[in-house]
Amino acid sequence: MPTRLTTLLSTPRPPSRNDAAGPVAGTARPSRGAPWATALSLALVCFVTYTALSVRLHQRMLTTGYDLGIFEQAVRSYAHGHLPVAELKGPGFPLLGDHFSPVLALLAPLYRVWPTPVTLLVAQAALFAVSVIPLARWAEEVRGRRAALVVGLGYGASWGVAQAVGFDFHEVCFAVPLLAFSLTAVGRGRARAAALWALPLLLVKEDLGLTAAVVGLLIARTGERDDRRTGGALFLAGVLGSFLEMLVVIPAFNPGGTFAYSSSVPGAGSATPGVGELLLHYTVGLVTPDTKAQTVLALLSVTGFLAVRSPLLWAALPTLLWRFASDNQAYWGTGYHYSAVLMPVLFAAFVDVLTGPGPVRYALAASAAVTVLLLPQFPLWQLTQPATWHTDPRLATARRLMDRIPDDATVAASNRLVPQLTNRTRVSVFGLGGSRPDPEWIIDDSAQPQGWPISPDDDHRLLSEVRNNGRYRTVADQDGYVLLHRRP
Repeated sequence: MPTRLTTLLSTPRPPSRNDAAGPVAGTARPSRGAPWATALSLALVCFVTYTALSVRLHQRMLTTGYDLGIFEQAVRSYAHGHLPVAELKGPGFPLLGDHFSPVLALLAPLYRVWPTPVTLLVAQAALFAVSVIPLARWAEEVRGRRAALVVGLGYGASWGVAQAVGFDFHEVCFAVPLLAFSLTAVGRGRARAAALWALPLLLVKEDLGLTAAVVGLLIARTGERDDRRTGGALFLAGVLGSFLEMLVVIPAFNPGGTFAYSSSVPGAGSATPGVGELLLHYTVGLVTPDTKAQTVLALLSVTGFLAVRSPLLWAALPTLLWRFASDNQAYWGTGYHYSAVLMPVLFAAFVDVLTGPGPVRYALAASAAVTVLLLPQFPLWQLTQPATWHTDPRLATARRLMDRIPDDATVAASNRLVPQLTNRTRVSVFGLGGSRPDPEWIIDDSAQPQGWPISPDDDHRLLSEVRNNGRYRTVADQDGYVLLHRRP
């Protein structure tokens, strides 16, 4: 059964492009209440939930230098009027040589007022919450308040968003609302608005220009001549922008003169594999091993697999292709933040399907059931667990010892201690290769080492070597936390 967008792909545009608000025969009528009340209420609930989880994780010292610390160092640089530098990536490392994310500068004014990593976490919670609004509002317009609740809560509690909220801060939090607003505009036939929302994706991360390009194709194929021009211009801007960022801008800032992540994609790095190897990698390799197929199933399940009926789902292809083409296994699964940008794509496609004729109760029930079934497996469920609200007494010792480190000092710290220090010191991760040698201070959690970047055994060995080499004196050794200071 064709959806509204599918129909637009093959038929001339009707005179009125605002027909999505009208009821479809035999379906639930759109809500006649306050037009934004449901969407805004859902966004507020999501904001409080996301903030509670991410801030509580930080209070329990479960956030990390990789990645919250890196982004705080970038925002701190912007807040002081400098291009972003991340000590965690190496002494004086220019972060624009790693990823092209100048959008982070938008957080600089907030950080000047509130110089803490919590600023980033709250901003991320707000951005994710805002992305609920266009999707829930669109669903309410076409299918009523029940659909808005299912879509808004299903999206807000979706595992891709939950994983991002539960793992530090990332620049993609800016892309999520941009995609939600842009794809909603595409589905509602508002080409110019869709393009204007998609274009800033070029400032979020270098690969997202390709996603913007796909949005351009969707616009071009659903509109009249002016809209085809708009879509074509967005397509060209997205493709050219991404390639310029990856091939020119990032290498210009990178100390090695390269785009470091190209080496993880066969055919894009310096080594040139054979034709047969490339063919195998970009066919069978895109769906194997099983982790990739399981990720796709997990993605499609959040809408009861109905999103596959909408062309809006095409916007997910660039992200899935670069992730599955990479040889970095961390990109393949459902962990970390990598699927956050796919959630607005899936739910926009879902709402697009709901605009078609026919009853929707089964579609809404399937999506709601998946949301309920998956929720306990992902980070938002931690808010219901007593352990989340318990504070380990050891943390008071850690804070007391870190208070002894003066501002602007150079420090090497355990990964989970790093974001407790990034707002006032020049800190790197203890044991990570390429870090600043011989920092003034070292603080290590020797009782509960995280296991990254070195194993617990290597952590103990390295700490013992440092303590015995004569260059550092032991300032404190309490509750498993060791604080060392370099001798004059």
